[in-house]
Amino acid sequence: MSVSIVFEDNHLVVVNKPTGLATMGTALDEPSLARDVQAYLKHKYNKPGNVYLGVVSRLDTVTSGLVVFAKTSKAAARLTAQFRERTVDKWYLAAVPTVSAEVLERCPALPAANWCESAQVCWEDWVWKDDAAHRMRVRRVAISGKRRGNSGGSGESGEEGQLAKLAWRLLGRGPDFDLVLVRLMTGRKHQIRVQFADRGFPMLGDRKYGSRTPFWSGIALHSWRLELLHPITKIKQTFFQDPPNAWSNLESIEVERDVPCDPKAVISRPAALLRFLASQLRAD
Repeated sequence: MSVSIVFEDNHLVVVNKPTGLATMGTALDEPSLARDVQAYLKHKYNKPGNVYLGVVSRLDTVTSGLVVFAKTSKAAARLTAQFRERTVDKWYLAAVPTVSAEVLERCPALPAANWCESAQVCWEDWVWKDDAAHRMRVRRVAISGKRRGNSGGSGESGEEGQLAKLAWRLLGRGPDFDLVLVRLMTGRKHQIRVQFADRGFPMLGDRKYGSRTPFWSGIALHSWRLELLHPITKIKQTFFQDPPNAWSNLESIEVERDVPCDPKAVISRPAALLRFLASQLRAD
């Protein structure tokens, strides 16, 4: 299978993962993104034997977008530390059922640095794995200085589950869906999917978490923007990846007033809006 390379140097490789492909962890006779990248590196550099590849970030099989791999053990250790310490900034694009004004009004907003860094809504939950149902669940617990049952030194895991934090803002409204930009602050399993679904807004196509609206490929969740420090040069690098072609099938949207859009063109499709926003952020 061909690999869509977003960025590559001697230390890391950033890949655009398609929907329907696991990042890693599948049986030996099943495909995965990690195996495809290893095969790509082996062929490109004519390497004998096994090719080292450090998996430092992952996406669900049904999710598309940016995934980072390390090409050396030193890069892997440093990138893993960034993800663990949450110094990597991650933004996702999602399409969800129409969000009521009540939800937007009753949630405190983050300070507004600019349209992208700010958010209209912040959610903090505890998430835990329901092994019997093969899914994650939300347990809403009041956040306090001391948490009951903490078993980890970080104070973010215990009998209540793991602390899950994200912030999001509305980009535009379609006829029967909303386009939202999600900034992920913790990296829990299925986190965006379960936190939105628990409040009645499952990603389009996400049958596992209750969506009854079909999507054309996987689910309507895409890793759009990733910002990290290069593990060797320590220079900040930002990567963007347009959503897959399936997103072009979404109907036209009305862009929110505070979200920049091209004044010379009518932006009616989510994919077109995201391309324009990426160009604006690159220019900044």
